[in-house]
Amino acid sequence: MGQAQAEDRPDDIRRSGRFILSGLSVSHGLFHTFHQSLIVLLPEIKDAFNLTEVGVGAIAATERTADGLVSAPAGIASDMHRRHWGLILAVCMGLFGVGWLIIGSAPVFAVLLVGIAVVAVAASVWHLPATAAISEHFPTKRATALGVHAIGGNIGDVVGPLMTTGILLGILTWRGVLSAYAIAPLVMVAVVYWAFRNIGAMPGTRYQTPTMKTQLALTRRLLKNRTLWGINLVSALRNMSFISMITFLPIYFDDELGMSSAVRGFHIALLMLVGMFSTPFLGYLSDRFGRKQVLVPALILLCGATLLLVPWGEGIALTAIIVLMSLFLYSDQPILTAAALDIVGRRVVNTTLGVLTLARLAPSAAGPLIAGALYQAFGIHATFYFVAGIFALSAAVLLFIPLTNPNSGGGGRSLAAEKHH
Repeated sequence: MGQAQAEDRPDDIRRSGRFILSGLSVSHGLFHTFHQSLIVLLPEIKDAFNLTEVGVGAIAATERTADGLVSAPAGIASDMHRRHWGLILAVCMGLFGVGWLIIGSAPVFAVLLVGIAVVAVAASVWHLPATAAISEHFPTKRATALGVHAIGGNIGDVVGPLMTTGILLGILTWRGVLSAYAIAPLVMVAVVYWAFRNIGAMPGTRYQTPTMKTQLALTRRLLKNRTLWGINLVSALRNMSFISMITFLPIYFDDELGMSSAVRGFHIALLMLVGMFSTPFLGYLSDRFGRKQVLVPALILLCGATLLLVPWGEGIALTAIIVLMSLFLYSDQPILTAAALDIVGRRVVNTTLGVLTLARLAPSAAGPLIAGALYQAFGIHATFYFVAGIFALSAAVLLFIPLTNPNSGGGGRSLAAEKHH
C-alpha cells in the first residue's frame, strides 16, 4: 500500500517528461543497435541460407508485414488500456529477446522468418505507448521531442554496425552474435517495468477506461480525416523507399564492391551518424516553421542522393553520398509522425500510430521484394532508380496535403479527430 502510494506521488521522477524521454530514448537505442546489426549481417545470412536477392527482400517483407498486421489492433488496445502501458513495454522487451534467440538458432530459413516476425511485433507494439507518452508530455514541441527520441535510435544505428563488424564478428559467428543479443532485453524486463509502470498517467489527470464501443467510434471518426490519410500515403511511400534502401545497401557493398565486414559496418554506421545531429534540429525547424517546409526538401534531397549512387557509387564519392543521405534518411520519419499527431485527439494517439503503420504494410512489404527483383534481373542501378523514384513521388504527394504550422493553432492541442464529422 505504502509502495503504491509512493509510486503515485506527483514528484515521482518516473512521471517527469525528462525521465520518460531519456529512458525511452535509451531503450530505443537498444532496439536499433540490434536491428541495425541484423541489417549489416544480411550478406552472411544470405550466404548461410543460399538466398537470392528476392529471398533477402523476403526478410524485410516479413518484418514489415508482421509490423503492419499487429499495429492497428495493438494501437486500439493500447488506447483503451493506457494504465497498463508499463506492462506492455516490459512484455515487448522480453519478446524482443525471445525473437533474437529464434533468429540465432534458426535451422532453416522459415524459422528465421518466424524470429524476424517476433522481433518486428515486439518493436512495433513498443513504439505505440512510447511515442504516445512522448507526444503527450511535449505537446508544443512534439517533433523536437520525437527527434530527441530518435537520437537514441540513431546512436544504436551507429553502435550496432561498428560493434558487430568491428568486435563481435571477430570472435563469434553471425548466429552467435544474434543469439547473444537476446541477453540484454531479457535482463531488462524488470527494469523497464519499474521505470515505466506509470507512463500512461499524465500528472494531475484522471482517465476513464473507454469501452470497446467508444474506442471503435473514435477510430471510425479518425479514419474519416482526409489529411491523416494523405500523411499515411506519404509515410507509406517514404517507408517503401527507406526499407528498400537499407536492405540492399549491405548486399551492394558486399556483392558489388567487395567490402570487408569492417568497411561495410563503417559505411552503414556512417549512414546514421549525421542523423544523430540533424534529426532533433530538423524536428525543431518543423515545430517552428511547419512540417511540409522541412519534409518536402528532405525527400527531394534523398531522391537526388540516391540517383548520385548510380554514377558515383564507390570510393570516396560513395562515402560523401552516404553522409549526404544521413542528413535526412532517419530524420523525416519523426516529423511525419508529429504531423499525424498534430491533428488527432489524445484518446486515439496509439490508434493513429497503428493506422499509420498498417497503411505502410503493403508498400513496405512490397518495396524490398520489388527492389530485390530489379536487382536480380537488371542490377543494383535499377534498384537505385526505383528507390529514387518513390522518394520523388512521396515529395510530390506531400505538396498537395494541407498541413498547418503546428504552432499556429495551439500546437498539439488539436482535437480535430474528435470534434468533427
